[in-house]
Amino acid sequence: QVPLAESGGGLVQAGGSLRLACATSGTTFTLDAMGWYRQAPGKQRELVAAMDSEGTTFYATSVKGRFTISRDNVKNTLYLQMDSLKPEDTAVYYCNRDWRRSIVDLWGQGTQVTVSS
Repeated sequence: QVPLAESGGGLVQAGGSLRLACATSGTTFTLDAMGWYRQAPGKQRELVAAMDSEGTTFYATSVKGRFTISRDNVKNTLYLQMDSLKPEDTAVYYCNRDWRRSIVDLWGQGTQVTVSS
């Protein structure tokens, strides 16, 4: 199992920005398609962005044009730049393997993002 540690969340006003980071000690990070997920209270966890080992990206319709996923394969770290945040982006954000392609690892604690109106 690959420990995942998300960070960078916080409270921000609508229209603001945050940058999330996900540190992983996995030796296969450079080969894995990775993703950012979020789960709002009372809702199912959803994949919001993903990037494979070749840099091909996926974005959920709700975040396209506002969020940018990136990765540093030297630092084994995944990032999510979130701009033009909206109250509906409020959720706990997690990183993990892209569940469309791989079995996910144990989930980390996530990082809370709260967007006030």
